[in-house]
Amino acid sequence: MPVSPRNKTPLGAIAAPGLVIAGFLIGIAAWMLPVNLKSLSPALLQAAGSGTPTLGAYGRDLVDVEKIGAAGLVLGAARSSGDPRAPALQQALDQFAARQPGIVAWGGWDPFLDPLFNLRSAAGKGVSTPVVTFMITEKARTTLRNYLANSGSQAVQAFLQLRELTATGRFVPATRPGGQSLETMILLTGLLYQGGHLSASLQRELRALADTAVKQKALGDLETFFIDLLSLGRRLDWGQLAELLRRTDSTKTMSEYSHLARVAPDQLPLIYAAALFSDSADRVAVYLIEFGKQGLEDLKLALSHGQGAVRQLLLRQVPVNRTATPVLSTGAEVALTHPELMLAIKYLGYFLGVFLVLRGLDRWLVSPAGLAAVPSALVHMKAGVLALVFAMLLIAVTEPFLLKAAPLSEYRPRVHLALDISNSTVAPQSQPVTTMDSSTLLSIGIFAALQIAMYFACLLKIREVARQAVSPLVKLRLMENEENLFDGGLYVGIGGTAAALVLQVLGVIEPNLLAAYSSNLFGITCVALVKIRHVRPYKRQLILEGQVGADPVREANEPSVRSARGAAAL
Repeated sequence: MPVSPRNKTPLGAIAAPGLVIAGFLIGIAAWMLPVNLKSLSPALLQAAGSGTPTLGAYGRDLVDVEKIGAAGLVLGAARSSGDPRAPALQQALDQFAARQPGIVAWGGWDPFLDPLFNLRSAAGKGVSTPVVTFMITEKARTTLRNYLANSGSQAVQAFLQLRELTATGRFVPATRPGGQSLETMILLTGLLYQGGHLSASLQRELRALADTAVKQKALGDLETFFIDLLSLGRRLDWGQLAELLRRTDSTKTMSEYSHLARVAPDQLPLIYAAALFSDSADRVAVYLIEFGKQGLEDLKLALSHGQGAVRQLLLRQVPVNRTATPVLSTGAEVALTHPELMLAIKYLGYFLGVFLVLRGLDRWLVSPAGLAAVPSALVHMKAGVLALVFAMLLIAVTEPFLLKAAPLSEYRPRVHLALDISNSTVAPQSQPVTTMDSSTLLSIGIFAALQIAMYFACLLKIREVARQAVSPLVKLRLMENEENLFDGGLYVGIGGTAAALVLQVLGVIEPNLLAAYSSNLFGITCVALVKIRHVRPYKRQLILEGQVGADPVREANEPSVRSARGAAAL
């Protein structure tokens, strides 16, 4: 018996159920890999934070170097994230405060401040005190002016010249009554610069802004920095402010942190600890401004896993995928070092799994002889194209942030424009909906499931026709008789669209045209797959088989026809 073309392939040696099972196993294994395109798996965060310092351990190190102000905020973050070492950190802070209460008020000892304010004096209250509280007094400002006047830094001298400027915006000029706030910010900036508490990039930017302000005799953009510094100086002590600015690379980040401190004051310990933990205030600010409160919850989750988890999250700048799915723990370690490779393996697993399932179903549900006349390479090519389409659908479904638009961040700064709208006739416009609710997703899932069921029903009908012991021409007539069934996907799609529109009008589901027209889209796709991939090739085969079977009969009848014609001629 000659071997059919499809059995010459390696897949032909495997039973159809085996292909289906193997495809499902490969697809499930790919789905369990803890790597995503636009999100981060909690298992990946846990693996990244394994073996790295926790908030409690990091805060204990800060206490050892007498940076107790920063350690106090880290303690608040450790408590919020449920760090088991938080009580030990609290005990260490209490012991330090009992020994040196004066230093606690400033947030730590500083060699530049000690000669000016005698930090170790017993006058402190033993609690963290905002730095502006100390430096806004007349005595403190006079002491700072005299100290900075002897500085050899040209940048510090440029800051002192800002006191004479009168072209200000929101601040009262420093030399006029009520100008204490501006003078305090100028002196505080000079002291931070003199003590080396600013990052290198922030130093260069502030020096350029100061030189420009002196030349133009106006504060300009530097005034915005002073406003942000005043906002943070009213919430942070000296040590906390200095530690933050060491990890701040620009005045833009300074403005973002000031904004976050105002809009989320209760979450300031978490935001501050993340900046110290990751050694980058810029990445923390960008992440929170982008993702808002949900981003803060993701950051809190990363803080609970350790320093490595925080750095991984801020490096990727993506939200956490909180979908409860089982994961392959061994894949997390590989995903940390080779995320692109692991993502490619996951998507390749989707494609291979779907390809094997389709080939198995094709051999299982459709008659094994149904496509015998079709070359195996063509069959594999069609299955590959179909597998690619379904793999892309799987990627879209399993990637929660791929097609779903992120909600507007609650922490994004809003610009308020003072416009005269008394004579305006423009109607207010509502903001576009950027997310899909659960009822819409459920509707799309139901429509897709109906079309998949319709697809398999058509395959079973083709198999039923192929197994009947009748001639090819009769099978062809039977296939033509089932045209209504093969077009059933369109009927189901139109019915689903009509039902979705009715439900939206009745208020059962949220108004969303995507939910309605997705039914039509799935119906068109189903009918196209059935007719192009299955019905048309099988009909072509039946036509060829019927033609081959009719030729011998015609040849056998031709001699009798010729003799009859000859007799009639005689």
